[in-house]
Amino acid sequence: EKAVNLKKDLAEMQEWMTQAEEEYLEKDFEYKSPEELENAVEEMKRAKEDVLQKEVRVKILKDNIKMLATKVPSSGQDLATELNVVLENYQLLCNRIRGKCHTLEEVWSCWIELLQYLDLETAWLNNLEEKVQMTENLPDKLDAVNDALESLESVLRHPADNRTQIRELGQTLIDGGILDDIISEKLEAFNARYEELSHLAVSRQIALEQQLQTMRETDHMLQVLQENLAELDRQLTSYLTDRIDAFQMPQEAQ
Repeated sequence: EKAVNLKKDLAEMQEWMTQAEEEYLEKDFEYKSPEELENAVEEMKRAKEDVLQKEVRVKILKDNIKMLATKVPSSGQDLATELNVVLENYQLLCNRIRGKCHTLEEVWSCWIELLQYLDLETAWLNNLEEKVQMTENLPDKLDAVNDALESLESVLRHPADNRTQIRELGQTLIDGGILDDIISEKLEAFNARYEELSHLAVSRQIALEQQLQTMRETDHMLQVLQENLAELDRQLTSYLTDRIDAFQMPQEAQ
């Protein structure tokens, strides 16, 4: 009777493993939304816990069969053979579910990381847009133009590392068929805005550089003119002080 019960337990264990494999490993998952992906991750975590909890039952079966083998070698030997098959299948099931759970957790982590990088770069784009807008309607003053140019150039020196991460993470998920529609839409919108703002910012940078150069040249010309006028004023004052007749002055002084 003991052997019959153990044989029944082994059969039930094998049946449970077959059902678990069908439910958790052979089902085709399509992750078209973050909610579906997150639910799949949670389901695989529960599956892993469920499978690992059966380890106690497997150990009890193993101990009981060993004990039976010492008392009734003939029955114990047959059950030991069946037990080895169950143990192999159980270990395989554990490994496969652990692997799938780890894979899904990595995929979810990849998605969250992608969102974080998109948030960072979107904040940078917002800052860039603000700096570009600040270059409009500037007062016609050298300091104001120079400050606006330096501020814009500072934002444009933003490294490209985050955009590289966005491209690689997005492509990895899309290649796996995971959230591909959502990610493609997000990347398309981000890249379009990035290209538009980058081109606009560079154009404004060039325009400000040209405006600054023109203002500096004008300032230099005014400074030279002012110095020349000051020298001429000094000479004229000297002539008047010395009471020199106008016809005795050089032509340019007259």
